[in-house]
Amino acid sequence: MATLSQWVAGSRPRTLPASLVPVVVGTGVAVGEGEPVWWRAALAAFVALALQIGVNYSNDYSDGIRGTDEERVGPLRLVGSKTAPPRQVLAAALGCFLAAAVAGLALAAVTTWWLLLVGAFAILAAWFYTGGRTPYGYRALGEVAVFVFFGLVAVVGTVYVQVEGLPWEAWAAAVPIGLLACALLVANNLRDIPTDREAGKRTLAVMLGGPWTRILYAACTALPFMFALALAAPHPWVLIALLAAPLSLPPTQKVLNGATGPALIPVLGETGRLQIAYGVLLAIGLAV
Repeated sequence: MATLSQWVAGSRPRTLPASLVPVVVGTGVAVGEGEPVWWRAALAAFVALALQIGVNYSNDYSDGIRGTDEERVGPLRLVGSKTAPPRQVLAAALGCFLAAAVAGLALAAVTTWWLLLVGAFAILAAWFYTGGRTPYGYRALGEVAVFVFFGLVAVVGTVYVQVEGLPWEAWAAAVPIGLLACALLVANNLRDIPTDREAGKRTLAVMLGGPWTRILYAACTALPFMFALALAAPHPWVLIALLAAPLSLPPTQKVLNGATGPALIPVLGETGRLQIAYGVLLAIGLAV
């Protein structure tokens, strides 16, 4: 039976900023609009975190039963390493999805029932990323889904549940946050190109190849700062997000200098720290 520390490692904590940062940024927009509702923000954060952990366990289960994770380099995979039985990992994933659904139901009850449809799509997207007969994560669509759900849906949704409106700042802020979330997935898939190719998992990184995937990563970490400059015209305080730029240099240098395999593992943590710093600073700038 897996220990608690192994379950925590299996939840892939380095990826969790991708779920919380959009809520922070969306709340920053809500504060700037003068209508933050803090308990709704907290509930949105819970939904996002539960979905992120759920999708991580779901991926662990689906990849594990396919044998994709047997030779995986990187964080612990519970099923692939035979640390936990597949049924337990599946139950953990479904439990997280259920918790997210219940919290989402509460948000829908006080705002609009259309949120239930959005939540249902989010859960389906989480499961079919690597689950089902034709997972879209095996068809080079993972980055598209991450941009949509960890960028557009998460930021705009957080703003909506607090202000019950869709200001343009919500959409503008969602783009750089989605790009940084994509950077996490690109770094992960770059590391896994050899094993994914052998297992028949056609991620975008496998289809692009190493050199173009490295360029894609660099673009995902650089473009958010271009968006900050563009947002500075109506919101000058957004320029403080540029203070996070130095954090983009170490992971980008590793990627562009050809790091492979285990040498790419630290890139995930560094990208997560970049995402946290950029998101918090952007939220402050939008709030002011």
